Amino acid sequence: MSDRPDSQKPAANAMWGGRFAAGPDAIMEAINASIGFDKRLYAQDIQGSRAHAAMLGSAGILSSSDVQAIREGLLTVLSEIEAGSFPFSTALEDIHMNVEARLKEVIGEPAGRLHTARSRNDQVATDFRLWVRDQADAAIAGIEALQKAFLKQAEAGADWVMPGFTHLQTAQPVTWGHHMLAYVEMLGRDAARFRDARARMNECPLGAAALAGTSFAIDRAATAQALGFDRPMANSLDAVADRDFALEFLSAASICAMHLSRFAEELVLWSSAQFRFVRLSDRFSTGSSIMPQKRNPDAAELLRAKIGRILGAMMALFTVMKGLPLAYSKDMQEDKEQVFDAADTLMLSLAAMTGMVEDMVANREALRAAAAAGFSTATDLADWLVRALGLPFREAHHVTGSLVALAERKGCDLSELSLAELQSGHPGITQEVYSVLGVDNSVASRTSYGGTAPAQVRAQVARWQGQLK
Repeated sequence: MSDRPDSQKPAANAMWGGRFAAGPDAIMEAINASIGFDKRLYAQDIQGSRAHAAMLGSAGILSSSDVQAIREGLLTVLSEIEAGSFPFSTALEDIHMNVEARLKEVIGEPAGRLHTARSRNDQVATDFRLWVRDQADAAIAGIEALQKAFLKQAEAGADWVMPGFTHLQTAQPVTWGHHMLAYVEMLGRDAARFRDARARMNECPLGAAALAGTSFAIDRAATAQALGFDRPMANSLDAVADRDFALEFLSAASICAMHLSRFAEELVLWSSAQFRFVRLSDRFSTGSSIMPQKRNPDAAELLRAKIGRILGAMMALFTVMKGLPLAYSKDMQEDKEQVFDAADTLMLSLAAMTGMVEDMVANREALRAAAAAGFSTATDLADWLVRALGLPFREAHHVTGSLVALAERKGCDLSELSLAELQSGHPGITQEVYSVLGVDNSVASRTSYGGTAPAQVRAQVARWQGQLK
């Protein structure tokens, strides 16, 4: 391994050949180099180079001895990087040139033949696709772990009554399990988006070379297969110019982060003294430097904000790509940092939310008390008037509204009004009406597919448990 200082490392123009006589100055080197961040692609870069070398050997473009030397040399470089002993150099600009330069030091002349029939343009496009594909797989696994945490909560609280809200005002009673399942459904769509994006990105740019393909008789299908792609990309210009796969990943990540942010907001509300719906574990809460009584939901608050970083990454990359002519432009070097940060942020967010959901304890009594308040069974009363008395729904709505106003004046719930008081709204009301005014009866009656009835909740839990095995 080389121990040369940076001052003795070759200038970047040494890799370009004889076209440039003078090396870049320090400012140009700083703005041009990407090794500070694209070194994260080292495993994908070496994976792609090994597949490319093997294909060149099979096509008779490289000798078997060169292929063997390149293969072993790349494994040496990989082991050095993983051991933390690799001498990364900003003078060599990027991960591709760093690997190639070190490979030449390790194996000599055969290293120079590795770049036959490829360019850094198709090389980076391939590396980046491989990396984003890996991140899509990781995101799907993280999402499914969070879904399982929500499912456990849903199964435990399939018949726990809580208020359902619209406009953050009490609307109708629902079950805790039903509320948890709403996020299971959202996350299911998130996972599906990542799967769809992965399927579209699973085409191989390698062999497109700089932009026009190559005159060498390469086998792009073999390279694609070796790297786990479904097929090679069909247009060489598109292959090096495309970053749709990264934008689609960021779009799916942004929607997923938005869902996490929505539940984080609910956790902030629910864990407050005013709601008391849940208690978050000490692992995801902090104290106050001045107020000893405080238990702050800091993890939830941070998760609520993470959407800003991920959505910002998507907008940044859209802005980079929006006006670029075909094919490759150096602007596209600005594609990676945002994606790296967004992927890291999403995975951290999924892990943190999974921990919070697994640890949180619902306050069943507080949930039930809140469900019974705010005239949450008013719709049940209106529905009963339609079913039992044959009233048009608009008339039933008006009658119910007048009874809500009466209960509000008396400071009681609908179920606490006397039969005579209820009959002041409509004389046809009978004692039977009380059977729909309790919150348990209300949720039990919502038996339509996808409804909040405990039986429906348990059926949906079972369905998802089967899908997530």
